[in-house]
Amino acid sequence: MDFLPLNKWITNLKKPLVIAGPCSAESEEQVLQTAHALKNIEDVRIFRAGVWKPRTRPGTFEGVGTKALVWLSKVKEETGLLTSVEVAKPDHVEKALEFGIDILWIGARTSVNPFAVQEIADALKGTNIPIMVKNPINADLSLWMGAIERIHGAGINKIAAIHRGFSTLDEPRYRNRPFWRIPIELKHKLPGLPVICDPSHITGKRDLIAEVSQKAMDVDMDGLMIETHPNPDAAWSDASQQVTPAMLADIIGGLKLRTEFSPSRTFEHELEGLREQIDRIDRILLENLKSRMDVVEKIGKAKSANNVTPLQLHRMDAMMKNRLEVALALGLPEKYIKEIYEVVHAESVKRQTDIMNSFQNDKDSE
Repeated sequence: MDFLPLNKWITNLKKPLVIAGPCSAESEEQVLQTAHALKNIEDVRIFRAGVWKPRTRPGTFEGVGTKALVWLSKVKEETGLLTSVEVAKPDHVEKALEFGIDILWIGARTSVNPFAVQEIADALKGTNIPIMVKNPINADLSLWMGAIERIHGAGINKIAAIHRGFSTLDEPRYRNRPFWRIPIELKHKLPGLPVICDPSHITGKRDLIAEVSQKAMDVDMDGLMIETHPNPDAAWSDASQQVTPAMLADIIGGLKLRTEFSPSRTFEHELEGLREQIDRIDRILLENLKSRMDVVEKIGKAKSANNVTPLQLHRMDAMMKNRLEVALALGLPEKYIKEIYEVVHAESVKRQTDIMNSFQNDKDSE
């Protein structure tokens, strides 16, 4: 798929692109006050505001609706900022286009539903208005890619992904777990697709936004969407994750922007040598994994012959305890090693199960 780079959507663009504005458009005064403050921050190029708010439960503020689009028209007229709103239904698309909204985004509660995304894609045919697609609320890369592919199939090539984190049942540090490997994998699978980070929804807390914004820059994301309100504590929705325009300016000003390559030949030579070491170590790791799997297959055959199940929980628990003790003694992070061995063990059980099924099929055919 071909994707038009952000600098083809927006003139004189510098990295990062910053999209800012209130979680919800509450009043004309609030919208315009925020926009006029944001226009003085050079990196802010797009004004965002929630017009139709898909809330988790009824009875909470669900946006003021179409009348807010009039306020956004005034934002563009008075400040020159581009405007953006979330759309969840075809009639939202129709109304946004009618009022000259520049960029639309599809939210996490919509991108999780292929039927809803397809209806929006059908409504977009023939427009080529820029569309940003937030990741689905659950950690499913294929579902995120599918939403992007549906929009692209409607003839849109001005597409960006928005990483806003993923909902989980536990109560972690963040409102939505970032699972950085998923947006990184998205960039690999869809080369050229701009990816923007939404630290407001990842953190749920304004004091963590700067930290997550820097992480987004460190993994080479193209921009940030940060909820901004003149009086965040009085906001009608998501008050705890919004910042003031002054706070936003400090966050942007504090970012350390790194490049993919260095002009220093000495550094590049040193880096190449270190990468060669990594390549050699990885080769040894892969050879050891192959040797391990050979032993796993022998265990599978022995278990088959003695009618023993592939999964033995007491062995798995003892193995994990031992590996973590060794890892901690070596100074390796517990979470890192635990995740690796969970994958390794799952594949080992799968391989033993396949061997047992094959063994049983051979017996049945005798």
